Amino acid sequence: MSHGCHDLHFLTIWHSLCKLVHRSISAQSALHRAQLIPASLRVESHDMKTTIRFWGVRGSVASPGPETVQVGGNTSCVEIVTDHHRIVLDAGTGLRGLGNHLMKEGRSDITLLLSHLHWDHIQGLPFFAPLYQPETRIDVFSGAFNAPLRETLRRQMSAPTFPVDLNEVPARLGFQELRDQQRIVLKDVEVTICRANHPDAVFAYRIQHGDCSVVYATDTEHYPCVDPRLVALARNADVLIYDAQYLPEEYAGQTGMSRVGWGHSTYEAAVELARAAGVGKLMLFHHDPSRSDDQVREIEARAQERFPDAFAACEGMTLALGEV
Repeated sequence: MSHGCHDLHFLTIWHSLCKLVHRSISAQSALHRAQLIPASLRVESHDMKTTIRFWGVRGSVASPGPETVQVGGNTSCVEIVTDHHRIVLDAGTGLRGLGNHLMKEGRSDITLLLSHLHWDHIQGLPFFAPLYQPETRIDVFSGAFNAPLRETLRRQMSAPTFPVDLNEVPARLGFQELRDQQRIVLKDVEVTICRANHPDAVFAYRIQHGDCSVVYATDTEHYPCVDPRLVALARNADVLIYDAQYLPEEYAGQTGMSRVGWGHSTYEAAVELARAAGVGKLMLFHHDPSRSDDQVREIEARAQERFPDAFAACEGMTLALGEV
């Protein structure tokens, strides 16, 4: 059976069972148990470990095929695992692979931080296997958009576009919208949210785990000067994950139409931000769907000429922080 047929068979079974299971699950929101603590109570710890794994690194639309097999063709999804927490950044098509991995591990509780709600950042959610398990708890956070978060996500998981309604899945779901510059503490992790620059609202995140820090800033367009808000967010971060979808010449319209105003950035702007913020490593992210593996490597090489610790994010790549 093909992967597509297997997924359809899986979803058909769950569609039949979801309503029965859903009725037996407590309606209590998982967010009441998300252990939100005022940001002033910073988590203090030593020798904490943070692991980053990339499940999807492509931008705009998934692009599988022989020319993208090394870097990967799935859209945005990054997993961050700490001593006591699992945070997932965006729910692009890479979320499907993560879900299958979690099912094998027997672990399913996650905190999902969404940068924004464009398709390439949410299309993996309907195919996230733990969503169909009653023991799963998923707490979804984002910035404020023009419509309620839950209802916006439900639009892609309701008839006639999908056979399973989001309101019928067995998993316990919680939703919370955060204010710009708000800080929250989730177990052993402090999260800061910051508005970025995109045609629709988009938000960047800083995840702080003890002395380890990761900043996720995708789908943001640079300004003529380095964005001071992102500089402040990324100050001295261990890792900066940043949108580098376009070449500078593509962005300026020197090759093809101008990309100014499209809400994405370049490796040059990524390097400038990394330098200004004093970050440790720069991960080039949200690769253009038309970009081949070789072309991504060329961009990586050009970035490394200006910032030696710049790397192109690839599916399956893992970074370990805080190890002694």
